[in-house]
Amino acid sequence: MASSSSTMSARHVVAHLAAPRGASALCARPRRLPTGSPASAVSAVAVARPPLLRRCYSTHTPDDPKAPQPGTFADKWQREFRAGVGLDRPDAAAAGAAGTAGTATATAADDVAAQYFAHRQQQQQLSSLGADISPHYQPHTLLTHPPSPADVTLELLLASEAHQGHATSLWNPASARYIHGIRQGIHIISLEVTAAHLRRAAKVVQEVARRGGIVLFVGTRDGQDRAVSRAAELAKGCHLFERWIPGSITNGKQILGKCRTKVVNEHDADVPGFEEQLYDRAVLKPDLVVCLNPLENYVLLHECALNNIPTIGVIDTNADPTWVTYPIPANDDR
Repeated sequence: MASSSSTMSARHVVAHLAAPRGASALCARPRRLPTGSPASAVSAVAVARPPLLRRCYSTHTPDDPKAPQPGTFADKWQREFRAGVGLDRPDAAAAGAAGTAGTATATAADDVAAQYFAHRQQQQQLSSLGADISPHYQPHTLLTHPPSPADVTLELLLASEAHQGHATSLWNPASARYIHGIRQGIHIISLEVTAAHLRRAAKVVQEVARRGGIVLFVGTRDGQDRAVSRAAELAKGCHLFERWIPGSITNGKQILGKCRTKVVNEHDADVPGFEEQLYDRAVLKPDLVVCLNPLENYVLLHECALNNIPTIGVIDTNADPTWVTYPIPANDDR
C-alpha cells in the first residue's frame, strides 16, 4: 500500500512539471491508472519534458576600459547587437545544443547588420538624385519675405484666397465694379483688378517712404498684428494693432498733448538740443495710412479725410470703396 501511494505521488509531481505554465491543478491532474499498468512505473525524470532552452539579448554592453574601443558607429552597433547572454541547460548534454543555437543567432545577427548597412549605403548614394520639388505657395514666407509688386501673380492671389467676397445679402452696390461673378451665393472678386490696385498702392507706399514720410499701418483684427508690424518694419513707419483712439488726428493737441516728444536719429537714439523747439510744435500726423480692416476703423478714415491724409484700404464686397483714397479690392478676412 505504501508503494502504491508513493507511485501516485510521483505521478502527480510528474504531471505538474509537464503541464504548461499557467494551467490549473485540475487540468494537470493525471488519469488514475491501474497498479499493474506499465505506465505506473515510469520515473519522474523520464516523463518530465526537458527544460526549454532560453536565450536573451542585452541592449547595452558596458564598455571595458581594457578592451579596444570601437572606431566607428558600425563597429559599436555590431558589438552591442551580438552581445547575447545564454542560459544553458543544467545537464551537460544540452551544452552542445546551446552552442549551436548561439552560432545560429550570431549568423542571423551578421545578416541583419549587413542588410542594415547596405541599406544605409544605398540611401546615401541615392539621396542626391531626383528633382528638388519646392512648393509654389508658402504662406509663412509672405510675411517674413513678401514678394515685390512685380512678382505678385494671379496664382499667388488665388492661393491666398483673395478672391472670396461676402454673401450676396451683404453686398455693397458701390463695389460692383470689382466683382467678377457669384458662386454658391458668394461674390467672387476679380483678381486682375486686385493685382492692378495692389501694385498702384505699393508704388504709393514706396514713394512716401522714399521721401521720408510717416506711414501708419493699422490692423486691429485678431491675427493682423504680425503682418502690420512686419510691414511697418520694412517701410520704416509706424503700426497700430489696438483700438484707435477717436480724435487722435482731429483733436490731437488735447489727446496727445501730454505725451512726451523727442528727436531721434535713424537708430532711435535721442538727439539733444531740440527741447525748446518742441514746445510749440504741433502733434505729429501720418502722411499715409494703410488700413487692413476699414469697417472697424471708419472713425480713423473719416479723420484722415478731414485732414487731407491719403489712405489705402483693403475693400471687401461689403465695404464702400469711397472710404479710402486707394482701395484694394480683396478679401479682408485673410
